[in-house]
Amino acid sequence: MLVFGDAERLEAPGEMVRSIREALASAEALPPGLSRHAALAAAFVQAGELVQALADREFELFGFDALSPAQSAGARLLLALAQALDRSWTSGFSAGVPLASELPSLLDTLSGGEPVRAKHAEGFSIYALYPETYLAAARASGLGPGTTVIGIRSIGSALGALVAAALGAKPAWSVRPVGHPFARELRVAPKLAASIPEGSENKPFAVVDEGPGLSGSSFAAVDAWLQAQGVAPERIHFFPSHAGEPGPQAGPERRERWRAAPRHHTSFEQVILEAETPAHRLETWATGLLGDLDAPLQDISGGAWRELDPLPFMEEGGRRRRWRGPAPNYDAPPADAPMERRKFLARRSGETFLLKFAGLGAEGFRKLHHARLLAAAKLAPEPVGLVNGFLVERWIEAPALAQTQLGRKDLVAGLARYIAVRARLLPAFNRGASLPDLFAMTRHNVAQALGEEAAAALEARLAPLAALEEHVRPVGTDNRLHGWEWRVLPDGRLLKHDALDHAAAHDLVGCQDISWDVAGAIVEHALSPDETEVLRGGMTAAGVAVRQELVEALFPCYLAFQLGLWTMAAGRAAPGESERLQSLANDYGERLSLWLQS
Repeated sequence: MLVFGDAERLEAPGEMVRSIREALASAEALPPGLSRHAALAAAFVQAGELVQALADREFELFGFDALSPAQSAGARLLLALAQALDRSWTSGFSAGVPLASELPSLLDTLSGGEPVRAKHAEGFSIYALYPETYLAAARASGLGPGTTVIGIRSIGSALGALVAAALGAKPAWSVRPVGHPFARELRVAPKLAASIPEGSENKPFAVVDEGPGLSGSSFAAVDAWLQAQGVAPERIHFFPSHAGEPGPQAGPERRERWRAAPRHHTSFEQVILEAETPAHRLETWATGLLGDLDAPLQDISGGAWRELDPLPFMEEGGRRRRWRGPAPNYDAPPADAPMERRKFLARRSGETFLLKFAGLGAEGFRKLHHARLLAAAKLAPEPVGLVNGFLVERWIEAPALAQTQLGRKDLVAGLARYIAVRARLLPAFNRGASLPDLFAMTRHNVAQALGEEAAAALEARLAPLAALEEHVRPVGTDNRLHGWEWRVLPDGRLLKHDALDHAAAHDLVGCQDISWDVAGAIVEHALSPDETEVLRGGMTAAGVAVRQELVEALFPCYLAFQLGLWTMAAGRAAPGESERLQSLANDYGERLSLWLQS
C-alpha cells in the first residue's frame, strides 16, 4: 500500500539561514533555562534541514555523494551547534551559550543559491526523537574521538553531528542511500571511497540514522559499502532511534547482521521521562509552565487515551457498530499505536491538561500558532504554551460525538464552520501530493486491495480529472475528519481534538485543497448528497468556495488513502487490534467498490 511520503517545501537557503540566525539570537538573548535550550534546539534542527537540502541538491547534480566545500561547511556548522546543545543540556540548562566564532562565516557560506527542496526531519517533528538521546547513546558507546561518523540523510545529517559532538570526533559526513526502499545502495564519489581504507583496520565507524524501518535497508546500504571498502564488520557501530530490529521486509541475513553489529541506543524514557537530572524531565517542564502538579504525569500514548473514556464507534447513519473479532475494549475506536505522537495528561488544582509532542523548533511554534487561531474561533482546545517540543493545552471534558444525539443539521453546520475556518486561517506549510500523485496512490492501493481490473477501471475514470490540478489551492487541511476526534460541548458546538498534526504527518498527503477535507467529511460522517450541498453552502456563506469537481475527484483518493493507512496499521498491530483495524480498512475498500460501481 502507498501511504508514506516526505512532504517537501521549496525554500531559499538565504531564508533558512535567516531563521537559524534568529533562533541563535533568541537563544543568546534569553536567560538560562529550558526556553533558551529550546531556542538552541530550534537552530540546530533548522540547520540540519538546510544541510540536508544542500547535500541533496549536490547529489542530484552530480549523481553521487562527495565532500564538497558546501557540505564541509555544513558539517562544521552542525558540529558547532551540537556542541552548544550538549553544553546546555549537560549543565541542566545553566551554561552560557558560547558559539563557535566561525558560525557567522559558515552561515554566510551556505546562504546563497536557488531554492532547495527541504524536508522536515520526521523524528524531530513527529516521533519525539530528542537530540539528547543520541548524545547519551554516544557517551555510553565507549567510542572515542578517532571514530569516523557517517549520518544517513535526511535526519542523519543532524544526528551524526550529535554523535560526533559527544565523542569529540571530527565533523560527520552524510550519505543518501538510493534505490528500492527495501534494497537501497550508496553512490559515493571515488575520491571519498578511496579515503576510507586508510587506517580502517583500527578505526571505528559510527553509522547514524533514525530507524531502522520496514527493511533496515539504509543502515544495510552503508554497512555493505563500508565492508566493500575493507572495513571489518566489528568496526561498524550502528546508532539507531529505537532498540528493535528492522521490520518485516528485512530478510534473515540482514536480521542476523543487525543482531551481530554493535548498536548504541538510549531511549526517550531514559533521557526525558526518568532522567537523573530533574531539569531534564518532562514533568519538570510541565511544572515550570503550569505550577506544581497534583500527581505524576499520566502517559496516554499508543492508544492508552481510549481507556479514559471508552468511545463507541458509529457506523453510517448513526447506528452503533460492533467490531468484528475479539477485542478487550469492544467499543474502542481504532488506534495505530506505534505511529501515535507521545502524549501525557497533567493535573493541577483540579484542572487537566494535555501535553502532546508537537515538534522541536519551528514546527512546534507553528502548531502553537495554529492552535491559538483554532481556539480563538472556539473550534479546538485552548493552548497554554509550548515546552521544548510539547504543546500544552486544556483537556476538554465533554462527550464524544458518538455518545450524543447531535442532530444531523447541527453536525453538518459544525463541520462546515470548522472546515471553512481552516481554509481561511491556516495557510499551506508544505507541498502535499499533487493531484496526479494522489491518483497514482489511489490506483496502486485499489490494485492491491481490489485487483488490477478494478484499478484499471478507476484509472480510466480519474484520467479526465487530471486537468483539475490547475484549480488546486492548498491550505492547512485537517486530513482526518473521523468521528472519534470530535467532542460536543454543552451548547451543542463541535470541538475538534487532534487538529494540528495530520497535514504534517509522515505520509504523502500533506497540505491539500480544502476539497480534501470536504471529501473526508462526506466519507467519515456519511453525508447524503443533500447534506453535502448544505455543507458546501455553509462554507460558501463563510467565504470559502468549494469546487464540486475537485470534491468528486478527491473522494476516491481519500478512501484509497484510508484503505492503505489502516491496512498498514493492521499489519503492525497486536492480535485483536489488528483484526479491528483490518475490518476498518475493509470498510473503506467496500466504499471504493461501491464508488466504482456507481
